[in-house]
Amino acid sequence: MSSDAAELQELLARVALRDRAAFRQLYSMTSPKLFGISLRILKDQQEAEDVLQEVFVKIWHNADRYSAQVASPQAWMNAVTRNLAIDTLRRRKPGGGDLDAAESLSDDRPGPEDAAVMRSEGRRIDACLDELAPDRAEAVRLAFIEGETYQELAERFTVPLNTMRSWLRRSLLRLRECLSR
Repeated sequence: MSSDAAELQELLARVALRDRAAFRQLYSMTSPKLFGISLRILKDQQEAEDVLQEVFVKIWHNADRYSAQVASPQAWMNAVTRNLAIDTLRRRKPGGGDLDAAESLSDDRPGPEDAAVMRSEGRRIDACLDELAPDRAEAVRLAFIEGETYQELAERFTVPLNTMRSWLRRSLLRLRECLSR
């Protein structure tokens, strides 16, 4: 675990105990990235700011639900942000339906069979990632699970930006080929 991830994990643990100083520190460390995710999805600054506020309210109330075994702290916060931004996007659509109709919809969480299929797919993806060079596999994980940008990855791996783009493009092609076998 990187030192940043360990620090974020510690801050989330303190936030779960209602430590306001830890919450302020967590906000200052992560809000720019989370705002960027929200802005990329919504393409509207005001809505992105509103979602960011919702994200941190949700983090304050649910920090105790974060599990290091499931995801890194940044990935968990990225997912919270993405989900809230997508919910905002859905509410924005004209004719998005009314709440009464939404109440009658079934639960869209995966059932036991779907969960087993997803675990199996996850193992297949992990096996295909293992076929990549370790630095390429790590770059793919950081880009598509942790949400790091090409620029951040290029700096992390000390390679030019276009090299990082090539790494990811070629790696995704190899993953697609592996998964189609």
